[in-house]
Amino acid sequence: MTSPARPGHRIDLHTHSTASDGTLTPAELVRAAADAGLDVVAITDHDTTAGWAPALAALPPGLRLVRGAEISCRWFGAEPAVPLHLLAYLFDPAHPDLVAELARVRRARLERGERIVDLLRADGIDVSWPEILAAAAGGTVGRPHIAQALIRAGLVGSTSEAFGPDWLGERYRLPKEDIDVFHAVRLVRAAGGVPVFAHPRATRRGRVVPDELIVELAAAGLAGLEADHEDHSPQERAHVRALAAELGLLVTGSSDFHGTHKTVRLGAFTTAPEAYERIVAAASGVTGVASG
Repeated sequence: MTSPARPGHRIDLHTHSTASDGTLTPAELVRAAADAGLDVVAITDHDTTAGWAPALAALPPGLRLVRGAEISCRWFGAEPAVPLHLLAYLFDPAHPDLVAELARVRRARLERGERIVDLLRADGIDVSWPEILAAAAGGTVGRPHIAQALIRAGLVGSTSEAFGPDWLGERYRLPKEDIDVFHAVRLVRAAGGVPVFAHPRATRRGRVVPDELIVELAAAGLAGLEADHEDHSPQERAHVRALAAELGLLVTGSSDFHGTHKTVRLGAFTTAPEAYERIVAAASGVTGVASG
């Protein structure tokens, strides 16, 4: 186990690399984190641990790496079901049940991506599925990869435009298979990990779940809530903090960095050292936090 974080440490617990839908490789990501003045960074690619080993191999001196993933979940207590994301930290990447579920979700993402491209091509939009796969370079394929193809084709000017209602936000949006959120919390805990609800009140992203669900998830093993995030308004951040305090959950803050796919910078929002220490203390899946 590494030494505890000091009060002045800057900790960003939500970032993405090319192992999913970020634009920096895992090695570039950890170097960028060090250049941004971070002391601790988490790699949390969508439904995969593929970035862990290359990030570890390139870890700069003085930077600590929290190994994690952002798991695609769904709450089936509403109609239609509500998609949500669970940040999972320091879990055993070889836990068989979790490995199987993550593999299933990645396959579903791949199938959905190809179906979206088929819809686009049926409308005469010249995007290439093989080209999108090649650009993903083996990473978990998501809508941002299709958005980049639309940008390269000159059809939209930005990822934000690609995610608008005329494109991937509505007209060409298809549902994907996710993991029931209660099942995901139990899987992460069984794998020795620490589950934290990502941007739980981000109404600008779409529907959010009721507080009552978070109460139930806390009883099922949820450890924390991500409060400080670019998609939370000040009022939403305050709401999340108050709910976490009421339930005894830890609170995190993070950039949700995706490289050039988003404008937010590494370290734009950070986690208090006390919350980081609670995560490390509660984890038993991988041995401690890797340190460069």
